[in-house]
Amino acid sequence: MTFLRNLAALAALLPATAGVTEVRAQAAPLDNPSTLTIVANFSTGWVRNFNPYNETTRLYSAREFAYEPLIIFNTLHNGRPHYRLATGYDFSKDLLKLTFTLREGVQWSDGQPFTAQDVVFTYEMFKRFKALDTLDIWERLAAVEAPDAHTVVFTLKRVNANSLYELARIPVVPKHIWSKVADPVTFTNPDPVGTGPMTEVRRFTNQLYVQCRNPHYWDAGSLKVDCLSFPQIGNNEQLLAAARNGKLDWFGAFMPDIERTYVAANPVHHRYWFPPGGTVAVNINFDSPNAGNRAAFRNVNFRRAVSMAMDRRAIVDIAGYGYPIVNEYASGLGRLYQDWVNQDAERQFGQYAKYDKDGARALLADSGFRDVDGDGYVDNPDGKPIRFDILAPNGWTDWVNTTQLVVEGLNAIGINARVSTPEPASWAQKLIQGDYDMAINGYFTGETPHRSFDTGFHSRFSGKTRTAPTRFNNPELNAALDAFVATINPDEQRRAMDKVQMILAANTPYVPLFSNPIWYQYNTKRFKGWFNADNPVARPDVFDGTPERLLHLLALEPVNGGG
Repeated sequence: MTFLRNLAALAALLPATAGVTEVRAQAAPLDNPSTLTIVANFSTGWVRNFNPYNETTRLYSAREFAYEPLIIFNTLHNGRPHYRLATGYDFSKDLLKLTFTLREGVQWSDGQPFTAQDVVFTYEMFKRFKALDTLDIWERLAAVEAPDAHTVVFTLKRVNANSLYELARIPVVPKHIWSKVADPVTFTNPDPVGTGPMTEVRRFTNQLYVQCRNPHYWDAGSLKVDCLSFPQIGNNEQLLAAARNGKLDWFGAFMPDIERTYVAANPVHHRYWFPPGGTVAVNINFDSPNAGNRAAFRNVNFRRAVSMAMDRRAIVDIAGYGYPIVNEYASGLGRLYQDWVNQDAERQFGQYAKYDKDGARALLADSGFRDVDGDGYVDNPDGKPIRFDILAPNGWTDWVNTTQLVVEGLNAIGINARVSTPEPASWAQKLIQGDYDMAINGYFTGETPHRSFDTGFHSRFSGKTRTAPTRFNNPELNAALDAFVATINPDEQRRAMDKVQMILAANTPYVPLFSNPIWYQYNTKRFKGWFNADNPVARPDVFDGTPERLLHLLALEPVNGGG
């Protein structure tokens, strides 16, 4: 079983179709040099649903390509803003009002003007139809107003500087159309009227659809691609066949031995780039159901020894085919956020994030962990046994293999651990409920490190999501995370993030292993301008949930007429 991963859904299981090798859906004709062929997600058959708020059957080309955001914040470059429908933003002195200035001269794809009233209508629609508000926007909003045609003012219920990122990415829809829709939750929006570059549905079948230029796109001068073609591809086997045959221009997938399976088919044009994404780590449940395990897990030197037993380079090379990036940051910060690193935390506690098997054994012995019953494994200082499973979701082969190597490292220093592979739904539920000892897990990314640490360790998330299952519940850490969003002053935010990192580095409440790669492959035969290691403009993947993909589209142009 192989897997497709994106930054919106940390690890998504791919459907398997045994014995299917023929790609039944062909891309748009390659004799059109300006049609870009994309695989943004797998499907067993396209459903014509361009509702940008639908979370189940929404086509992944609705957001960004048909509905442009106000601002795109560049995650790869510390949240740098790229202004789209908005040209600026400003917080009030008390940080309770956020004002966006809208771009003048923007039209919807039907020629009607885009105004602040469209923005106000969109957010008020979220308030009326709560099923649309999947981000709980109205939990933080008190009001939204339009003092003039090109100004929108959001009033917040409480200070939260991160509200900027969530408010800016919500797709805005035209009031003159959606105000006539009886139920925007179930509305399929088959013929989208948007502000984005690609709004005309030129062709649509369950095996292929083609989405073409917005005739009124405000940034038409930057757009060199005429159409986007989305062939229906149901699994990784079909995708690889299409990619090897040169039928795809832009896609992203986990491919074992990619040099052999993809690049070798056309070494001149088949390329890939896997920049670092979110952190993958071993979670340690401070509230383990087992008293002996719980006692060990609450001992910081035991947790440090666990971290020192991890041969992260071997894990990356063997389980990840060398694609991930080793995470040896004491706080688990990860390569994506290296500009935020607290060097003091690294100097004081970095040794515990490095592979040192002998040092781990010595740390256990010095802390009173010894083999009391002669079974070859250490016990607690009071003699209670330590024996636990590490959960990994069944079928997620790279994570299961990672967990097997983690267990080997722990066994080698005398810790009795085993791998357990519940089904993915059960794994997630156990994390949420706290019904586990240790588990492999992935952490969210965001414009800054705050989202990853906040959703992973703030006590308000404990028992609510699978990304915050450690039950570390440290009031000082909560306060530092809250302090980060209580200001927009960069120096104050850095001080808060330094404190967050220091607390995590000193306590080792989890064991970071590596930064998961952003899966991205491309074909240079027909288009140029691709983002890559030599041209690292922004996150390069085409998945839904990556607003930067709009910047990528605008950077592409045909090569010599596409020949």
